[in-house]
This record gives sequence, structure tokens and C-alpha cells, in this order.
Amino acid sequence: MSNAPVNSGRRKFLTLTTAVVGGVGAVAVAVPFVKSWSPSEKAKAAGAPVAVDISKIEPGQLIRVAWRGKPVWVVSRTQKVIDELPTHDGQLRDPDSQEPQQPDYITNLGRALKPEIFIAVGICTHLGCSPSYLPDSFSEQVQGIESGFFCPCHGSKFDMAGRVFQGVPAPLNLVIPPHYYTSDTTILIGSDKGDA
Repeated sequence: MSNAPVNSGRRKFLTLTTAVVGGVGAVAVAVPFVKSWSPSEKAKAAGAPVAVDISKIEPGQLIRVAWRGKPVWVVSRTQKVIDELPTHDGQLRDPDSQEPQQPDYITNLGRALKPEIFIAVGICTHLGCSPSYLPDSFSEQVQGIESGFFCPCHGSKFDMAGRVFQGVPAPLNLVIPPHYYTSDTTILIGSDKGDA
């Protein structure tokens, strides 16, 4: 054993240096780990709102856009279709849209911000098939109703507000995504106006 005096200054320096190097190392390991929790740029883009120009959409026409990997329909409803909406409430499972399949600001009869434009996620609420748009032959599915959506997988039927008819497998109305108009001819799908 050596009886040499202990250099307390050097001991403090080495202890402090070790603590600093250890702290820097911990931060160097933690930063990439924490960043890995954040979604990638590709994932952020996939969930980003989608702007849709409706300036050229014709009455009765349906256009499709993709939002979060799902098909979203934008339909220009004719006045005849709008007038027909309240005539078949007794045949619908949820005519007043009581189930939360749409934002709170879209619980009106047409389930839309503007009566002539209907927007919905084009996926059946039964098992996820994509219904067909029948603009002038829906009466073959539901007598007396000219336009609607028919799911060929299991026979679910939806009116032009995406409301499900009774007696079909689909339990809920079609989902209405959050959206708002940024101008008279542009809709931002995937965001509420308050989010912007």
C-alpha cells in the first residue's frame, strides 16, 4: 500500500469529466430513440388533408380522391336528389344521423356543409367493401329512389346522404370525413376549419 497523499482536485476533475461524458453519451443515444417515435414524412403525408377542386364537377357526377389510404367520394347532388332525401326516412336505420359517423357540424338532413355537395368515405360500414354509385339505377335496389350507393359484397344500401337502409348488413351510415371549404370551389378534406 502506498502512503501517497490523495489529490482531491484531480479526483473531482475526473468525476466531473466522467459525468459530462456519460451525460453526452446518454443524450446521443436518447435523441434518435425519441425521434423514432415520431411519424415519418411519408406517414405524415399519408394522413395530411387533401385539397379538392370541385369547379368542374357536373351535377350527378362523383369524383374520388384518396385520404389516409381510403377512397373519399365527392358527389354533386342534383336538386331532384336533394328534394328526395326526406321522402324515405322511414326506410332508414339512422335517418337523423344519431350515430357519430360524421363531425358534429354535419348532422343535418343532407349530411353536408352545402346541400349540393356530398362527401363521404367510400367504404361500407359492414365489412369494408367499396359500394357502387348508382346515379340513375338505384331504384332496382330500393323502389322509388333513383340514386344511391349499393355494396355488391353483401347487399348494403345507402341513400345519397350516405344513410343506411334498414334490413341490410351494414350497421351504420357511411363515414363523413372532417372537411371545410377554403373557397367556393375548393374543399379541404381531412381537417376541420378550427384545425387550420
